[in-house]
Amino acid sequence: MKQKYREYKQLNLTEIASEILTSWNKEKSFEKSISNREGKTPFVFYEGPPSANGMPGIHHVISRTLKDLVCRYKTMKGFQVKRKGGWDTHGLPVELGVEKLLGITKEDIGKSISVEEYNATCRREVLKFKDKWDEVTQKMGYWVDLEHPYITFENNYIETLWWCLKELYKKGYLYESVSIQPYSPAAGTGLSSHELNQPGTYKDVKDTSVVAMFKAIKNEKSKFLFDTVETKPSTNYYSHEIFFLAWTTTPWTLPSNLGLTVGSNIEYFLVWTINPATHIPCNIIVAKNLFQKYFAFGKRGRIETSSDLLISDFSFNSSGFVTRYDDDPEDFETLPEDFDLSERENFFDKKENRVIYWKILAEFKGEDIEGCEYEQLLPTKANTLEKIREITPGAKPFKIITGDFVTTEDGTGIVHTAPAFGADDFKVGQKNNLGILTLVDREGKFVDGVGEFSGRFIKDYKDDPHYVDVNVDISVKLKKENRAFKVEKYEHNYPHCWRTDKPVIYYPLDAWFIKTTAVKDRMIELNNTINWKPASTGTGRFGNWLENMVDWNLSRSRFWGTPLPIWRTEDGDEEKCIGSIDELKSEIKKSFDARLLIANRKTDLRSQIEQMVSDLHKPFVDNIVLASSEGKPMKRVPDLIDVWFDSGAMPYAQWHFPFKNKDIFEKNFPADFICEGVDQTRGWFYTLHCLAVLLFDSVAYKNVVSNGLVLDKNGNKMSKRVGNVVDPFETLEVFGPDATRWYLITNASPWDSLKFDTEGIKEVQRKFFGTLYNTYQFFALYANVDDFEFGEKLIPINERSEMDQWILSSLNSLVKEVTKSLDDYEPTQGGRAIEYFLNEQLSNWYVRLCRRRFWKPVNKNNSEGLKDKTAAYQTLYECLQTISGLIAPVAPFFADWLFKNLNEVTQKSKSDSIHLTDFPVADESLINLTLEKRMSLAQNISSLILSLRKKVNIKVRQPLQKVIIPVIDNDFEKNIRKVENIIKSETNIKEIEILPAGNDFIKKKAKANFKTLGKKLGSKMKWAAAKIQEMDDDAINQIQEDEFLLNPEFETKNEEPIFISAEDIEVNTNEIAGFEVAVKGNLTVALDLAISPQLKSEGFAREFINRIQTIRKERDFELTDKILLIIEEKDEVKDIITEFNEYIRAEILAEKIEFSAKISNGTKIDVNNDIFIVNITKNI
Repeated sequence: MKQKYREYKQLNLTEIASEILTSWNKEKSFEKSISNREGKTPFVFYEGPPSANGMPGIHHVISRTLKDLVCRYKTMKGFQVKRKGGWDTHGLPVELGVEKLLGITKEDIGKSISVEEYNATCRREVLKFKDKWDEVTQKMGYWVDLEHPYITFENNYIETLWWCLKELYKKGYLYESVSIQPYSPAAGTGLSSHELNQPGTYKDVKDTSVVAMFKAIKNEKSKFLFDTVETKPSTNYYSHEIFFLAWTTTPWTLPSNLGLTVGSNIEYFLVWTINPATHIPCNIIVAKNLFQKYFAFGKRGRIETSSDLLISDFSFNSSGFVTRYDDDPEDFETLPEDFDLSERENFFDKKENRVIYWKILAEFKGEDIEGCEYEQLLPTKANTLEKIREITPGAKPFKIITGDFVTTEDGTGIVHTAPAFGADDFKVGQKNNLGILTLVDREGKFVDGVGEFSGRFIKDYKDDPHYVDVNVDISVKLKKENRAFKVEKYEHNYPHCWRTDKPVIYYPLDAWFIKTTAVKDRMIELNNTINWKPASTGTGRFGNWLENMVDWNLSRSRFWGTPLPIWRTEDGDEEKCIGSIDELKSEIKKSFDARLLIANRKTDLRSQIEQMVSDLHKPFVDNIVLASSEGKPMKRVPDLIDVWFDSGAMPYAQWHFPFKNKDIFEKNFPADFICEGVDQTRGWFYTLHCLAVLLFDSVAYKNVVSNGLVLDKNGNKMSKRVGNVVDPFETLEVFGPDATRWYLITNASPWDSLKFDTEGIKEVQRKFFGTLYNTYQFFALYANVDDFEFGEKLIPINERSEMDQWILSSLNSLVKEVTKSLDDYEPTQGGRAIEYFLNEQLSNWYVRLCRRRFWKPVNKNNSEGLKDKTAAYQTLYECLQTISGLIAPVAPFFADWLFKNLNEVTQKSKSDSIHLTDFPVADESLINLTLEKRMSLAQNISSLILSLRKKVNIKVRQPLQKVIIPVIDNDFEKNIRKVENIIKSETNIKEIEILPAGNDFIKKKAKANFKTLGKKLGSKMKWAAAKIQEMDDDAINQIQEDEFLLNPEFETKNEEPIFISAEDIEVNTNEIAGFEVAVKGNLTVALDLAISPQLKSEGFAREFINRIQTIRKERDFELTDKILLIIEEKDEVKDIITEFNEYIRAEILAEKIEFSAKISNGTKIDVNNDIFIVNITKNI
């Protein structure tokens, strides 16, 4: 018995995936895909290691789909693609998860739980969900080596990290420094700049802000200020006190204030006014350019010229209060003569249009007040001058200094300077010997001695439901003491910890750094050689990041991570950087020899040393004491290293380089391709690039795809709290991995943010996989009937029908397009091209128009008929097989299912999986662009005609007499005549009439599209609209073909050329009685709607055939079953069926058709509102 193609009752993508996955595992398909390419050119891929202490999400599915499709494609292109998996096992994500699990905080580690116990829990928990990651990897069809992964907590991996660090140390790239760094109190560690720049770390928040008033001290430097204000006696409405205004959004830093910074060349005003917060008169200093932020100026509300601010524009009335000159010389606001200070609140509208009386007393530059001193704002026991000088002997705080970072973009133009909590503050504080005060501890709370604020958290780091904002209380205190000029909520962008989602602070840290700035130019130069997808990420997000890079803060104050391998004597005179386990063993031996370590006599020394280096984590590595050259004890510095260093060094550490596998490493560096989410741009992508340049003066990767965020269907970020997170396991189970993967790739370019909507996956199931499945089912059904096994001799393409030649030409053009897309790392374009080919060309055109060739029986003696049928089968088979190869990278399960179903019968391939075959290669000799263009013309004309039928509600089964089409170019009529029969058959039209150019029957009219042209032309719009309205058919056709020059005389008129295109015009035609007209681009069709009696009868016959075919299908008749048909006798019906008897019998496979006056047990049918009964039986 001949092998049959498998047929199915319905499409089930989940079952298909399960079936194929079983066969892959059984046949070791992944392993074969590598071993079969042994000796071939390697294509190097690096897997960015995930952390398995959390569950995988849908965003992991998209990045893994991208990785997998590229690796599958390159394998099918003949490369050997090894894909080593890995696990990222250190760092904050793990530690914070363990703290939550154990119900502890960082402060408990080493107290209520030992470091050893804590790290043992971390080691166990970090792979907690490994089985779930393995499951999603398998279910989605991601081929990666999970049997031999690299794991970042293993000693071999850490040893390579130590080697990297020692190489950096030897080159002078590793150094220690005290500086202000981003610090996360919630996580208890410093952060690197790339951690601070992960997507979503900067959040819009509303914080309490205050404009604080620092009271000036009268001395020689400030004398000119006091001389100005003391020209009048101090009264209840006039004060001799002068205040420097400084604005801050972090009031918690004010107790640590040690200076005020101004810009040397910035202009400042000394202003008499009344404090709007307390209504007490005062004299304040503020930047001239920010004056209007606090004081409205007349009706204009802003300073327009310096003359607007002349003091002469103001004068005191008899009470001494200022009158203010406005636009109208007679319009001024004056405090009344009998103004009573106790009732002053009546003169301030708290809701709107608040009047703040003011007078500018002096104008000067920042350099003029440098050195002025002021009273400490919030004196406490912890910030006395004695305390400051204990930390910084000889410090001179509480003075005005200058700095080039001061701007007048916001605030007051005077910067409150707390050297402990800002990088600029720290630098300018050191330069001017202000000293330093760190009145907030590493938990994020005030230290003892800060008055009523002692012990209070500066932010809600503990999720305390009763938390009271200390910043509000500080601001209230200042207001009560007349030291706040303005207090308000201020919305701004503030950095948060990428793991705890809590605010970070800038904090003085003693940390180790990698001097990345030393190779900045080289990193930028090499980055320009990398193929970034999208390119804008390489030049923008990543390129800009490189341009503004700072040295890499490597230190972490945590417990579970890679220890920094530096040992140092207590006095700091000597330090050693260890670069290997053997080196550490050797140094340990020296310690035993120097009796800094005491050997256990019961165990040999070598075993003891091996035991000491068996785990390179805390606390074990911290118990190792080394000996200096002078025999002094050396202890390891306490720092761990940034976890991003772990993953950034994976090109070397995954192979335990340089201790092993040097040849393997050399063949696998740099990577040809990497891919991760956009959040890795300043994370893994950055650290890979840094270390490759620092260590090897090389790129780490040649091509990189940075995929976008996965949002919910409304464009919102997915969040468990909001409840819009998509479960990848459920998605893969319900919709199948192929539909999910295809949707993720074709819905939007990988680097664009994807609005994930399961309705989109359903559409992919139906429109793409449903169509491909139905096309295969169509082929299998008729191929089984005709016993087609592709055993026949291949019919030459030039001997096949034009439809065959066209679809094969289109197929090979598709192969070229998809190949180019995948070579360019543009899978979305390739996927959409496949969709178009399948839906619009193969299924909806070729199969539909050729269906008779498959199901119509052919006499064995009809050699031409048999040859044509065979050619149709061969052509459709070739299309299906090629599509199987083209979709294999994106839809691996369905592709293999299709391949196996075809190949099981034909045995045309010796491979047992599509993924072990070569990717389809375009046959240029089969590509006929002229034929493709001609068939496209037929499709477009047919589409227009069918759209007109739908518009006027005339079914396709109802024949129409003709369609009229005006010519477009010289070859137009010739091309139409070659596809005339196809158009007529497809649209059920009897004839096509071609109108010559310049005919008067159909005239096009154009008018300007104001929406597109208005933006381009502006004032010339009216002129352009008139020009467009005057255009004839030729001009309109030109515009619809290409760009059109609207002002050819532009040079003589010294104008810019104005080009317009098809989108810039709206085209319609004149109305024609009895016709409906449609226009698409430069193509116009006019459909004759008249239906003659003859056409009506034929339409009836076609509708009748449709009803009978439906009954056959409902009764499960075989395709080849012959029938006997009896029809209830009705004159008009009988006449039509008799007229078209032969045609009807052929279509419905009826041996004969009879009429009867009365039919029992028949089926009632309705044909064009004629209702009658038919009886159908099989002809046995």
